[in-house]
Amino acid sequence: MSGGQKQRVAIARTLATDPELILLDEPTSALDPTMVGEVQAVIRDLAGTGKTMMIVTHEMNFARSICNRVFYMDQGIILEDGTPEQVFSHPLNEQTRRFVRKLKVLELLIESREYDFAGAGTAIDLYCLRSNIPPRIKYRIHLVFEELVQQILLPVLDRTAIHAAMEYSEDQETATITFAYGGERFDPTAGENDLARTVLTRSVNEFTYNYTGDEELSNTVCAVIRP
Repeated sequence: MSGGQKQRVAIARTLATDPELILLDEPTSALDPTMVGEVQAVIRDLAGTGKTMMIVTHEMNFARSICNRVFYMDQGIILEDGTPEQVFSHPLNEQTRRFVRKLKVLELLIESREYDFAGAGTAIDLYCLRSNIPPRIKYRIHLVFEELVQQILLPVLDRTAIHAAMEYSEDQETATITFAYGGERFDPTAGENDLARTVLTRSVNEFTYNYTGDEELSNTVCAVIRP
């Protein structure tokens, strides 16, 4: 029998015992892609009978379509739970958001003006390579990082700790860089370095600034890289 047939037979044997709860642990993970739909169809039909099922799966589209409650776990810890709409469309936990949107992430911390600029560039190169980021987007990521950190932020900040988080969605081919730093309000989108701002403007689709005075890293800049 094929893998899909074996899974369906296993489900049928389980139903023969008339269980109150059915646990399905990664029911499609070991299947050939052509057989996944067969098993998912059986589970969908089973859900329509009113049987209670607990399904462990990485198939997010499948989970969203069949479940009425979703738990997201990482390292054995439940990080978020709620309706499919909440967890998949409006996740509250940062790790959940990155997982459901399949984001590749790189975080860098610049702690002084003498930080390892070359090392940061190498880290960005490796991140882009491992994330299959196209060369044109990689080039703009480097430009935005260098212009904002080297030319705009470091020359003026009294407190030089800057947290940079890069996110890339391979599905949508979109990259975003968020810079967070402390101190008084400083909006780089309205700074005096016209050349750096021109380079930034040409490299991004969107460039926003937000200030929340009650947080340690009270200034936040978000740059959506131009594809």
